[in-house]
Amino acid sequence: MSNAKGTVRAGIVGSGFAARFHVEALRKVYGVNVEITGLYSPTESNCRKFGEETGLKTFSTLASLIAGNDVIHVCTPPSTHEEIGIAVLAAGKYVVIEKPFTGYFGAGDDSFSGDTFDRQKGLLKAKQSVQNLLKAEAESSGQICYAENWVYAPGIQKEREIVEKTGAQILWMHGEEAHSGSHSPFYGRWAFSGGGSIMGKAVHPLGAALYLKQIEGRVSQGRPIRPATVSARTHAVTRSDNFRNLGFIKSEYTDIEDFGTMHIVFEDGMFADIIASELVLGGVHNWIEITANNHRTTVNINPNNSMGTFNPQGSQFNDIYTVEKIETKEGWSNISPDEDWFTGYQSEIQDFYQCALSGNSPQSNSIIAADTILTVYAAYCSAVDGGKEVKIPLF
Repeated sequence: MSNAKGTVRAGIVGSGFAARFHVEALRKVYGVNVEITGLYSPTESNCRKFGEETGLKTFSTLASLIAGNDVIHVCTPPSTHEEIGIAVLAAGKYVVIEKPFTGYFGAGDDSFSGDTFDRQKGLLKAKQSVQNLLKAEAESSGQICYAENWVYAPGIQKEREIVEKTGAQILWMHGEEAHSGSHSPFYGRWAFSGGGSIMGKAVHPLGAALYLKQIEGRVSQGRPIRPATVSARTHAVTRSDNFRNLGFIKSEYTDIEDFGTMHIVFEDGMFADIIASELVLGGVHNWIEITANNHRTTVNINPNNSMGTFNPQGSQFNDIYTVEKIETKEGWSNISPDEDWFTGYQSEIQDFYQCALSGNSPQSNSIIAADTILTVYAAYCSAVDGGKEVKIPLF
């Protein structure tokens, strides 16, 4: 998908953290002539400020942004993803949807609480939202590019090669995403985020696990191996009366969990264990281990130990980025020399634009996006029932 000059035009919806790293990654795409035409954000002041900082044109409406571009990046709170995604696909354009893909965010009134709503209703509503997006994609000449960067992390892509070339059977995976709390102003209220740690963090290692089982299935039987059931538990530690708050861990959450664990069983009887937490100090802790019938792999996404630096005085590094979510720059730090590369952001955008140019499907596609959300909301049904195994309602 490109205009007559062979240029793929990109537009950004949003003006926050995600929008910023999408712009940075777009400016590094190679082999495809990408023009970032500009951005739109419903908050006019934020839109104008971000436009000034990036040197990008600002659009006054979402419709005008969609009309003037070939690919639209949805970098807004997940409660807005369905509406924007469907509008982009209806125009026949490619849409890059940040994680979480979509979900259930309540009825839009002040009485809604993430602590008390019917989890089965949430699953059904999330399923309907997923179905709406998949239907829009099926009817469109565009495609959904699901922005799950773990799929594109170099370690995950190397594991893909191992699985493909050796015909490995993945028996068990266990992975984690954890840190000391999200910096998003929308995170912490279910009405905006659609959930807590399982929704906001577990989706990363879960997405990687789903991707690798898809690869295994295509090699061994010509079709993806997909998740079948999930068991889960959640906790709201920082909201507990017994939590002793010393100020290091974020605790301003309204109605979400800050810890979750899932046990996913796949169609072939193999399984994965996924942990998500807001309770971990010392920077982002992102990893996944794959145990197969012919090898074992550990992928450390964050921290990455390719570079270690000791700093005796924190102020020396005031203007130096070290690693995401670190509480102090004093002492030893596992500085990532190119964090965007190691976490998969750059390769993710590269794949999306090569696909937009060629018409091919991205590696992180709508199937992974759909299976991730349906697993997450089935997990919430399990957690409220004490960890009972729940069937994942796949399409």
